[in-house]
Amino acid sequence: MDIDRHHIDRFLKNMFPDLTGDLHIQKTTGGQSNPTYILSYSDRVYVLRRRPDGVLLPSAHSVSREFRVQKALEHTGVKVPRMVLHCEDESVVGTEFYLMSYIPGRVFHDNSLAGVDVTQRKKMYFEMARMLAKIHAVDIHKVGLDTFGKHGNYFARQIHRWSKQWHLSKPSDNRHIDHLAGWLADNIPDDDETTLVHGDYRIGNLVFDTKLPSVVGVLDWELSTLGHPLADLANCCAYAWFLNSDEYGHGIRDLNLTEQGLPSIEEFIDIYHQESDLKEKLTNFHLSFALFRMSVIFTGVADRARRGNAASGNALELGKVAPKLAQRGFELTKQKIAGV
Repeated sequence: MDIDRHHIDRFLKNMFPDLTGDLHIQKTTGGQSNPTYILSYSDRVYVLRRRPDGVLLPSAHSVSREFRVQKALEHTGVKVPRMVLHCEDESVVGTEFYLMSYIPGRVFHDNSLAGVDVTQRKKMYFEMARMLAKIHAVDIHKVGLDTFGKHGNYFARQIHRWSKQWHLSKPSDNRHIDHLAGWLADNIPDDDETTLVHGDYRIGNLVFDTKLPSVVGVLDWELSTLGHPLADLANCCAYAWFLNSDEYGHGIRDLNLTEQGLPSIEEFIDIYHQESDLKEKLTNFHLSFALFRMSVIFTGVADRARRGNAASGNALELGKVAPKLAQRGFELTKQKIAGV
């Protein structure tokens, strides 16, 4: 275990004198961002998320932002864990961290929802779409998140940011990513919506009810900010319908969706719009942007793995997937831009 059990136990029992029993720690797997641990006592369970060790890129892995956004959402229709505390004292577990409640339920890291009854899979995807619409419908002024990010020009700022990150972490040149950076900058749509965006909304960051197809928790808010809702929708779609089942993320691009009881991308988007007031449609621009951004993020994770401070052992696998996503985004730019 890469955190000191006795140290965190003393800290928590000092903060919460009514805690009883021995502390048991389990490090979760599957994530590529902030290391996450389940802390169990005899009478309660917490989840701890901390910044990774080592040298990080500027502004990366801000656990304080994760804590702030989830705290603001506690009394909205968005399902989030209850925030317990935020600690900047790095001596406790080695880096800044926060503590939150544990949400029991089912977490899937396979977009095909293998192991789930085929008749339930579409329902779970549709609940995922509805929860995303709820995130975008949050009144950011009412919950105190109107200063959580910049307003307007989201795509221009994001394209600049991820282009810069690409040059900081790229192992070699990639003509597809370079093309995407230029093409996206030249094809930004005129509409300029600003809502809360999750930034990494996908199956693997959701907790589903133990039996029902409903979403009971939305996790991993590290990349959340104020931005364009279609960027969130496109990112969610890219993880499912633009990744193959044998690639990291276990997408559904190469599966027979009907046989597997899975929705088409068009069905998923239609459910989202039934719950949303957003009038603009998802286009190849938004999907290309999502694939560009994912390519850069995956490259960055692989770069951290090479430097020895990635949160997950399979980080290098992302470095192999990144060029494929960039190529798929490049191919979309050669097609007619049309609403899905």
